[in-house]
Amino acid sequence: MNSFPANILKRLQDQRVLWLRLQSWWLRAQQLLLQLQSLVRRLPSRWRAVLTTCVYGLGAGAAAVAFQLGMNWFYQLGLVRLSHQSHTAFFVGSFVLLVGSSLLVGWLLNSFCREAAGSGIPQLKLAFWKDFGLVPFRVLWVKFVAGILSIGGGSSLGREGPSVQLAGAVGSNLAAVAGEAKQSRRAPAAAGAAAGLAAAFNTPLAATTFVLEEIIGDLNSRFLGAVLLASVIGAFVVHGIIGKQPAFTLTGVQSPTWMAYVLTPVVAALASVVGVYFQRASLGLRARTRRVRRFPAWLMPAFAGLLTWLLGSLVFWRTGHLGVFSLGYDDLSSALAGDLGWQLAAVLLVTKFIATFSCYGFGGCGGIFSPTLFFGGMTGVLVAGLVGLEWHVSRADTLTLAVVGMSACLGGVVFAPVTGILIVFEMTHEFALVPALMIGALVSQTISRKMNRESFYDALLAQDGHQLEHVRPPRDLHSWQQLPVSAIANFKPVTARELNATALQKLLNEHPYQQFPVVQAGKLTGVLTRKEAELALLQKRAPTLAPAATCLREQTVAELQKGLIEADTHFVLVLDRKDGEVIGLVTLHDLLRAESAMAQQAQEGQ
Repeated sequence: MNSFPANILKRLQDQRVLWLRLQSWWLRAQQLLLQLQSLVRRLPSRWRAVLTTCVYGLGAGAAAVAFQLGMNWFYQLGLVRLSHQSHTAFFVGSFVLLVGSSLLVGWLLNSFCREAAGSGIPQLKLAFWKDFGLVPFRVLWVKFVAGILSIGGGSSLGREGPSVQLAGAVGSNLAAVAGEAKQSRRAPAAAGAAAGLAAAFNTPLAATTFVLEEIIGDLNSRFLGAVLLASVIGAFVVHGIIGKQPAFTLTGVQSPTWMAYVLTPVVAALASVVGVYFQRASLGLRARTRRVRRFPAWLMPAFAGLLTWLLGSLVFWRTGHLGVFSLGYDDLSSALAGDLGWQLAAVLLVTKFIATFSCYGFGGCGGIFSPTLFFGGMTGVLVAGLVGLEWHVSRADTLTLAVVGMSACLGGVVFAPVTGILIVFEMTHEFALVPALMIGALVSQTISRKMNRESFYDALLAQDGHQLEHVRPPRDLHSWQQLPVSAIANFKPVTARELNATALQKLLNEHPYQQFPVVQAGKLTGVLTRKEAELALLQKRAPTLAPAATCLREQTVAELQKGLIEADTHFVLVLDRKDGEVIGLVTLHDLLRAESAMAQQAQEGQ
């Protein structure tokens, strides 16, 4: 009878001993961490920077490779294995896999970390400039798990966005372990992002240029050395674990004929247009989805999963191809090998386009690099096939047009032409394709920048209410003067609506300002000075208004500076449109404060 309480006491004592041991181990780990941080601080600054960058590159590269292996394992275990079963087994199994993984992804993102949704590159870009490169640890683990479930489960998205964000998060959190202050995480985050992209695509040069072009926004940044070193280390990591083979193997590549160079501008133009409308469709659906309150947010990715399942299953049933699902790299490789007809390329282009913008617009977890490469490649094969109905188009020409489409579509969407050229070159290892890639990039940038004012990533941040010009400093005086007025304006101006004695007295008592814009019946009528208002009250008369200097919110700072010099009131009112409503104002003090803040941010970030 006494053994029962004795057993309970013994278990409690054992649990207490175990808890004390865990506490002891935790204290020892903290002590080792402090000793490690102390050793790192003792190193000369130059050697410390090199050592920590190597650690960031190794950690970020390993995380990106682990993500890639996990995603491929899940994809092979699920959809690929199901594709070898009967059609009934495939349809039922793929439905459960796609919808189930989409539901899990929606729950993860909305329960733990909304910042891990989508590509992740815009969020890392914002963290780099706004939060000094500080990325919370929850972003890392949620992106890792949700990305594997989403892309490995068959959602039509890419792996590069999650790779860049989680690798940047690894760099930022490793910097915390090394004792770096929160205000000094930009270099680790950038280095981690470069290593992650290099490991994801086996493209160290493209990873370097992408981080400098897109995230930092300056090819001459002082972070160039760290980014380049980390990207090389990331490439070494993927070489050591997976191998050094390129993402796409091209066999028997020959120099293209004149036909390929004639069709290169056509393919580049069409591929960039496809990219433009992909951006508009994805962000448009994303905006509409966020306004819908009928369904919970965690359920939204399941709608995309269902649509992807319908399109992918239909294509698989009719053709036996899985290109609509996940990355689609098997079918893209077949297209580059010349084993994919133009009719099938057209089908895959349309269905993959719909599935991808649905997956992104409904809030899935994945990037846009792989889909845009797919769109561009299929566009090139399609054009080559259609032209081949009337004229001879060689295999080398078809291959050249496919890779031109890949580069043009990617570069047109992200506004990073150098990255678009290098990433396709490094993924194929074929130098003979570079001239056509350069022509395609020129055409692509001309068309895409004409049709879209912002890149995919900047447009997404703007959709979320972020204005990068408020957090990212300009690189030089010209860039500063070309900023829009909205970057420095005060959008909460105090205006005078009535000019009777009671209203004037209340206005003077409540606000210390020396001048007030006067808006009557929704129209700007002038500027009331404090001195004139006091005289009008003393003399019991209507106040006399001074003329107002105005500008539009999209005008440049250079135009604003000219207006401030010429304005008698020493401020310029910002209108929403010509002869429209007053939405803000800019004083000389506002301009000077903004210049000072931009200079400080530039010193810290560049």
